[in-house]
Amino acid sequence: MKHHAYSSNIRWTGNTGEGTAHYRAYTRDWEVAVPGKPVIECSNDPLLGGNKGLMNPEDMLLSALAGCHMLWYLHLASEAGIVVTAYEDDPEGTGELAPDGAARFVGVTLRPRITVKPGADLARAEAIHHEIHKVCFIARSVNFPVQIAAEIAVEG
Repeated sequence: MKHHAYSSNIRWTGNTGEGTAHYRAYTRDWEVAVPGKPVIECSNDPLLGGNKGLMNPEDMLLSALAGCHMLWYLHLASEAGIVVTAYEDDPEGTGELAPDGAARFVGVTLRPRITVKPGADLARAEAIHHEIHKVCFIARSVNFPVQIAAEIAVEG
């Protein structure tokens, strides 16, 4: 079994001068920095006092899941001789908030819209989606159901 190592730096940038002296004394803004890559400015979910103009952990998890699915789809389609010319997704996640304030994702639906070259095996193009969760790093790491509602169109 091969192991991969990942690292990043998470830095809170929301100290407005009082630190966390009280709940409204600070912002929920923070940064993700990975060596050699652009810094991503982030915040908390706006429902929890975050900046709605910045990415939040939920946005990033949903995007990571959809991005991983897309990259594996492109790889497996290429191996199957299916030429993909466009791929776009509008994933949606559903979360729940418990009375004690604890929250979690309870499900995600990926909604990829894929365009393939004429002559592609459309049954195989559809079947690839159901193979991805066996290999996608992110999908194999989450503990909630991920549904696929894909649309596949032929170019032209």
